[in-house]
Amino acid sequence: MPPQRTNPLEHVSEPPSGAGGSVMSAPVAVRRPDHGAAAPATALAAHGCWYPAPDPTGEHVAFICDRAGVPQLWAGPARGVEARLLDGGPDPVTEVSWSPDGRWIAYTSAPGGGEQTRVMAVRPDGTGRQVLAGAETGSSAHLGSWTRDGAALAVTVAQPAGAAPLQTASAAPRADGGLAAYLVDPDGVASPVLIFREKGAASLRVCDLSADGRFTLLRRGPRGRRQALVLDTASGRVVSSVPVADGDPWIGRFSADARTLWLRSDAEREFAALLRVRLDDDGAFCGSLVAAEREGSALDLLSVPHHGRWAGLAWNAQGATELERVHLGRPHPAGAPGPPYRPVLPHEVVTRLAPLESGGLFAALSGSRRRPGIWEVDEASGPARTGWSARDEDAVPPGRPPVRPVPLRCEARDGLVLGGWYYRAPGEDAGRPAPCVIHLHGGPEEQERPVFSPLYHELLGRGLDVFAPDVRGSSGWGRSFVDADLGARRFAAIDDVADCAAHVVSLGYADPLRLGVMGRSYGGYLTMASLVWHPELFRAGVAVCGMSDFDTFFAGTEPWIAQSAAAKYGHPQHDRELLHALSPMSRIDQLRVPVLAVHGEHDTNVPPTESEQFVRAARDRGVPARLLTLKDEGHEFLRADNRRLYRRAAADWLEEHLG
Repeated sequence: MPPQRTNPLEHVSEPPSGAGGSVMSAPVAVRRPDHGAAAPATALAAHGCWYPAPDPTGEHVAFICDRAGVPQLWAGPARGVEARLLDGGPDPVTEVSWSPDGRWIAYTSAPGGGEQTRVMAVRPDGTGRQVLAGAETGSSAHLGSWTRDGAALAVTVAQPAGAAPLQTASAAPRADGGLAAYLVDPDGVASPVLIFREKGAASLRVCDLSADGRFTLLRRGPRGRRQALVLDTASGRVVSSVPVADGDPWIGRFSADARTLWLRSDAEREFAALLRVRLDDDGAFCGSLVAAEREGSALDLLSVPHHGRWAGLAWNAQGATELERVHLGRPHPAGAPGPPYRPVLPHEVVTRLAPLESGGLFAALSGSRRRPGIWEVDEASGPARTGWSARDEDAVPPGRPPVRPVPLRCEARDGLVLGGWYYRAPGEDAGRPAPCVIHLHGGPEEQERPVFSPLYHELLGRGLDVFAPDVRGSSGWGRSFVDADLGARRFAAIDDVADCAAHVVSLGYADPLRLGVMGRSYGGYLTMASLVWHPELFRAGVAVCGMSDFDTFFAGTEPWIAQSAAAKYGHPQHDRELLHALSPMSRIDQLRVPVLAVHGEHDTNVPPTESEQFVRAARDRGVPARLLTLKDEGHEFLRADNRRLYRRAAADWLEEHLG
């Protein structure tokens, strides 16, 4: 029997009318039949593993692995060589969190591979699997923080207007849309409790709850305008707010006594830093200072264990990660704290940090020549790969030498300096220009980083070079760079693509007669835009999940996407003329070269009609065009067979037209 604990759900009441909006129906634990205990232990060393979530002892780790062709929930011993499958269902898993009391593993899955997600929980032995939130049709749920004792899990639920209310122990009015945060008891002893609700919010995430349960830390707002909110949990009243950085949603953590908030923020700064925010007895901000910063580098990841004596910091040094563990000024059991620990990493990029109370941490690492893997980072022994993570020799397809990219800087026509990474196809004569593909990331606020990319290796294996730049609007280069493409400045971002192509041609790397362009999401939009704004530059394009017309995009996308997009691209009514001018469909008559469009059938971020209308218009004008629709996929391609189909189709298309 687990020890008796005080359940925080018993001490939290629903907000009164007017506190954060009207009451919304709560999620309920929807149990489904167990399918036995966890699967037999299996070696995973040839497959990617990511998103580590250790148990309280640090002896076992839950994580995501795509061994079966879809990201699924696994768990294994930290120092063993075999792991067990905990959920063998077909729905991709995206996030994982082990409860502080060790009794539950919570995770997020995407039914059908689409954009709507649900939060689930399972016991470490694979039994007791259940849906905690997001089971209703049309709703979506997101994983939040556990209470410090593990008695309850915070979840965020989004429902469309007019959705039927979920079952709840108390009466609730019909849902009228919006986002709401709840505390849910996986044991089902206490009813779910609403702690915050807001209509019209673009995003909402519960990042932490204070040890005594009095305060809740929320991240709210669209990208580019994120805020950290300190909430009085019992009343639902916001007592403090401060701007925070985009990127990783886990923005901060309360100290053990809730008098300090450690926050990853770029408020009034070019690059995100670690802030120490002082709180008064009511949770209101009463001053802050910069606890850690680096010139020219942004704080990507912040991870603090429950005791709050130290923090794991992952710094973005122009694409690569520099990791350090720093003491936070609290009394240390062993006396005065030592200097920061800065390990030498075996791979270029850290994508996730998970701290241990004992002082170590687990990190998900990836590199240009390495599959994603999980490493234990301990000051005494240094970084050590878990036994079930991918071996370095399994990083690239058999018979193909690994390729390490080189960083490139180039100047746009207006003088703005751009960055990126150049991948040279193996076997190519270093002094001879090669066919080259300009690959454009999404966001636009994402950043090109030297992580393992099967797509790039597929292209390189066909003899095609890859240049992956950060055009204006990308992250990693400061807030001014992120905002440099707002509104009408988007035309300059389209020109950046052409300037990047011209730069690698001028260096003698790329053949000017064999240039291609491709990208996904915003990169798919930029691909279409580049093909119609610079029709003589490229010989072929591959546009993946891209927007072709802002009018139809705003009409069909998710409301929270539309809210964020309006701040980035322009308002669909007030800036209608600008958005029309920025739409690739407005210049479709300029399209000259073959284009392949790829889209997930369940994409609600960028509806498939965006690719369909571009392909149809190209064909009507006699331009070769093809549409590849991936089944059971949303905006992200999560299934191995579909990812393989996509990258081979893209490589075939570019190889055919670039020669």
